[in-house]
Amino acid sequence: MTSKLPIPDIETARRNPAVRDILIPPCPELLVRLQQAIAQREPDVEEISQVAAADVAMAAALIRQANSPLHGLAQPVNTVGMALTVLGVRPSVELLTGFLVKHALPVRSALLDHFWESSQRRAIACEHIGRQLYSLDPGLGYSFGLFCHVGIPVMMRAVRGYSGTLTEALARKDRTFTQTENANHRTDHAVVGAIVARTWRLSDEVAQAIWLHHDFACLDDERFPDTVRHLVAMGLMAEYLVGQHELLAPSREWGQHGEACLAHLNVNQDELNHWIDELHPAFEAVHL
Repeated sequence: MTSKLPIPDIETARRNPAVRDILIPPCPELLVRLQQAIAQREPDVEEISQVAAADVAMAAALIRQANSPLHGLAQPVNTVGMALTVLGVRPSVELLTGFLVKHALPVRSALLDHFWESSQRRAIACEHIGRQLYSLDPGLGYSFGLFCHVGIPVMMRAVRGYSGTLTEALARKDRTFTQTENANHRTDHAVVGAIVARTWRLSDEVAQAIWLHHDFACLDDERFPDTVRHLVAMGLMAEYLVGQHELLAPSREWGQHGEACLAHLNVNQDELNHWIDELHPAFEAVHL
């Protein structure tokens, strides 16, 4: 049966009166520089190093990650350049991206205490799943995982009463998270997150997958590109993997749609359990 899901139209969504008043923060200048540095055929390592060194806290985060037990160094590194060498260009860019996004969209709510740590772990899990299964650009899964729920802190900062909506959405059993958001605010974090992704010049596939990441009917809807559908399935699987690491009970969405996502990516529960163990060191090393 053909899905009746609407095709995401970000430009139309921007004109929705409920969205027009939501301030979408501009992409941080350092993140723009970072995106430009890796957009070239050969990444500009010198520019990446300069971006990392432009903020003391960000440089410290990069060095701390290089010195984590994950890398088992005999001697600790103490410069940005050495940290880049230990971590590699792509992992360094991913860590810097996570740092810049977190500090561009600060979250001040007890409900979201571990929001960015969980987002970083979700990004790591999406990238890992993509590497296991498909010839996707490794950065695509990572970007989707990191930005998947970015609409939540944006709405928390910009929408009156959203904190109460968040509490309600987490508690209700009779409707979905996004249905509660739409009932209260006439939009939801998936749509707002897609607008952030477009504003910050992420790929169209990532923006579309963010919009659809709670609409699992898209998995069987061939109007959507394969990459978008793979990302949506990976997102719920990554959420499950992160939840297992953080000792959380599987979500209601996992109970309802987990099997469909596993089937879509041709993954079984044994593989999923193996990934929980494989990802443990990388999850443990997350500290933004």
